[in-house]
Amino acid sequence: MAIPQLSPEQLQAAREAAASARRSRAELKSKVRDAQVTLSHALDLAAADDVLAHVKVVDLLKCVPRVGDKRAADVMERLDIAPNRRIRGLGRHQVAGLKAEFS
Repeated sequence: MAIPQLSPEQLQAAREAAASARRSRAELKSKVRDAQVTLSHALDLAAADDVLAHVKVVDLLKCVPRVGDKRAADVMERLDIAPNRRIRGLGRHQVAGLKAEFS
């Protein structure tokens, strides 16, 4: 199947939408990093927002204060979360496990 040709206006609108989505995801991670939002609240926000649901779980965990690569990997392995999983793809037991771990 061929890629559809978009008009310049459609391309510009797509670029703006993508930039807005990146800003929203970066803002969520920044709030978690600055402890303005807890991980539990961030997971709830992502469950309600389609754009935020695309954040990778490992990236969100690394934003939590005092959590680095090693601890994030350990938690994800213990909760049986794949390294490339996004928030949208988490099961209810995985979400509950993350909330319990960081509450």
